[in-house]
Amino acid sequence: MLEATNLTLHYGGSQILHGIDITARPGEVTCVMGNNGVGKTSLMNLLAGRHPRSGGEIRYDGKELGRLAAQKMARMGVGYVPQGRAIFPMLTVRENMETGFACLPRADRKIPDEIFDSFPVLAEMAHRRGGDLSGGQQQQLAIARALITRPRVLLLDEPTEGIQPNIIAQIGRVIATLRDRGDMAIVLVEQFFDFAWDLGDQFLVMERGRAVMQGAKASLRREDLHARLAGHAEV
Repeated sequence: MLEATNLTLHYGGSQILHGIDITARPGEVTCVMGNNGVGKTSLMNLLAGRHPRSGGEIRYDGKELGRLAAQKMARMGVGYVPQGRAIFPMLTVRENMETGFACLPRADRKIPDEIFDSFPVLAEMAHRRGGDLSGGQQQQLAIARALITRPRVLLLDEPTEGIQPNIIAQIGRVIATLRDRGDMAIVLVEQFFDFAWDLGDQFLVMERGRAVMQGAKASLRREDLHARLAGHAEV
C-alpha cells in the first residue's frame, strides 16, 4: 500500500533522515521504534506530506508520488494521528470528528457507527469541548478523527504516550481489529515495547536518522530487538 525507499530529509542545513526504507502492507502493523530524537516523528511527517522529502521515492498503491502536500495525501487515503494528538480544544468532540469530513465527498460525510463502537466515551461526550477531555480521551478522539477520513494507510505517532493503562489496552484492541480487517496498512511509532511487540508484524529501529535494525517479526528475536532499543546490543 505504501512503500518508501532511500528517504532523506533536511531541516535547513541539518540532515534528519539518512536513506530510510519502509513498507506498509494491508493487514499488517509496521512498528517504527527508537529513542527520542532519532527521527521517528520526522519520518511520519514526511509520509503524511507535512514536510517535503529531500530525496528518495514514495509509492502509494503502486504509483510513485511527487512531493504532495498533507491535504492531498489525506484525500488519497493517508490518515495521520500526530504525537500530542492536536485536537481542537474549543470545538466539541463531535465537531473535532467532523473536521475529518474535509477529506470526503459530501455523500460520505457521516460518522460511522463503528467509531462509537470502538470508542463509546466519544458518544457520551459528543457535546463536550475537546479541551475538557482527559489525555486518554483526547487520544481516542484523535484516532477517531483519522478513521473518519476512511484511510487506507493509518499513521500513528506514539498513541500510548501519557495514557492510562486501561485506555492503552483499548487502543491496542482497536489497532488489532483494524489490522485484522485486512484492508488497511498501519504504521505505528511506539516506545512502549510490549505494546509494539504484541501488535507489530514488521519492525524498523532507528538511531540518529538511520535504520539500524529492520525486518519481519518472524525474522527477529524479541530479546535482540529489546536489547537494541535499550542500548545494550553491539553497535
